Amino acid sequence: MQKPFDDSYFMKRALQEAEMAFEKGEIPVGAVIVCKNQIIARGHNLTETLNDVTAHAEMQAFTSAADFLGGKYLKECTLYVTLEPCQMCAGASYWSQIDKIVFGARDDQRGFMNMKTTLHPKTKVISGVMEDECGELLTRFFIEKRNLN
Repeated sequence: MQKPFDDSYFMKRALQEAEMAFEKGEIPVGAVIVCKNQIIARGHNLTETLNDVTAHAEMQAFTSAADFLGGKYLKECTLYVTLEPCQMCAGASYWSQIDKIVFGARDDQRGFMNMKTTLHPKTKVISGVMEDECGELLTRFFIEKRNLN
């Protein structure tokens, strides 16, 4: 039996955000930020909607979390995101000093690991949480996108 507040629980919430992005025609990436087992911020890709290349799920969630906490540092927080953060989002996580990043699917082309982006020295990383489910949503999106063109 699954514990109620484990990494899979929160990744499922991030996947719900990714599904919202999918429905809007956005690349389906979703994120939630958790502090003391409570979701304090949510976000999903809005790059097309806002016509803004920086409107990634993580960036939306970082802004919302900082607003919720009343400060820019996310030292006791965990970012759950369905796709490995890109270089920009990893850089933002560095500046936010987020405690932990948990992601689902790897991004072998644009992910921070392949780009060798430096995270904050105290940030822990867990990868592959619900990797198949996260990857399947992205694959379905791009298959549907190709079939429309």
